[in-house]
Amino acid sequence: MTNTLTTLDLSSNEIGAAGAQLLADELQRNTTLRTLNLGNDKIGPVGAQHLADGLQHNTTLTILYLWSNEIGDAGVQHLADELRHNTALTALYFWFNEIGDVGAQHLADALQHNTTLTTLDLSSNQIGPVGGQHLANGLRHSATLTTLNLSHNQIGDVGVQHLADELRCNTTLTTLNLFNSAIGDVGAQHLANELRHNTTLTTLDLGFNQIESVGAEHLADALRHNTTLTTLDVGWNGIRAAGVQLLADGLRHNTTLITLNLSSNQTGDVGVQHLADELRHNTTLITLYFNQNEIGDVGAQCLADGLQHNTTLTTLYLSSNQIGPVGAQHLANGLRHSATLTSLDLQWNQIGDTGAQVLADELRHNTTLITLNLNHNQIGPVGAQHLADGLRHNKTLTTLNLDYNEIGDEAEHTIFEFLERNRSEG
Repeated sequence: MTNTLTTLDLSSNEIGAAGAQLLADELQRNTTLRTLNLGNDKIGPVGAQHLADGLQHNTTLTILYLWSNEIGDAGVQHLADELRHNTALTALYFWFNEIGDVGAQHLADALQHNTTLTTLDLSSNQIGPVGGQHLANGLRHSATLTTLNLSHNQIGDVGVQHLADELRCNTTLTTLNLFNSAIGDVGAQHLANELRHNTTLTTLDLGFNQIESVGAEHLADALRHNTTLTTLDVGWNGIRAAGVQLLADGLRHNTTLITLNLSSNQTGDVGVQHLADELRHNTTLITLYFNQNEIGDVGAQCLADGLQHNTTLTTLYLSSNQIGPVGAQHLANGLRHSATLTSLDLQWNQIGDTGAQVLADELRHNTTLITLNLNHNQIGPVGAQHLADGLRHNKTLTTLNLDYNEIGDEAEHTIFEFLERNRSEG
């Protein structure tokens, strides 16, 4: 290893425990390496032990990737023992490693003594409620951890209760990822209760859980009182229209949330209407995800009306809905009066050539939109030609996605040239 190398990526090379031992020996002498990626290298628990031994005398390595190595609880114990004394590592990535509650306990014990680690990724492991409790105990004594990723585990409502209790006193954690963690309405309530008082957490991911309208009500109540959360992901749950209405009511009193993901919640046009009404008055939300929500032309009209009065939203995701040419017309009208929207995602809808034409007509006059995604929209050469004509007069759009539409080579070439012109002149 050279004396100037700062980053080494050996991922997916199957170096095994023997290779890990050679690297560990070098780590004891190396003084320059800052980032080491050994993901998917079949290191196993024995290789993890070698690396832990190597880290004992290393004072420069700050980021270590060990994802998908089957190190298990035994392997993570060796590394956790080293973490107690290590003063250099700031980020550890352990996803897909068959780590269970015992391994989580070892790491939690290490967190109580470690003074440098800021990021810990334990996603896609086998950590349950007991492991969640252990990690909560570790957080209680950690003064440095800012990011904890527990997505794709089985934390459950009981485990999340322990984590939520810790949030009440924690003053360092800013990002908590609980995506796909078997959390329901009860777990959402536990988190919401602590969000009322927490003043440090800025990002909370609760996507792909079992949260319904009752849980949404608790989260909405938390939004009324919380003053720090900027990003909330509740996509791929079951909050439906009633839950969206409650969240919209909560947003009315919130002044910090800038990103909200409500994708795949079966909200329909009724649900989107509630949020669109809030958009008229909201002055903080910048990015809104409403993908895969059974939104049709009526819902598109509601959003368009909201956009005409909103002064902050810059990015709107509406992919995989049921928006047709009429809905596209409504959105074009909304764009005409929006002074802030820079990115619109309409992929996997059914706007067709007619919808492409009305959007193209708006592009002639629009001076804010930078990115438009129209993949998978049944647009043919006629619709593409309309878009090309619109781009002829547009100076701001630099990205237009038309993949999986049969637009023809001529229109594709013309559109590409206009986009290149805008990029070079922008």
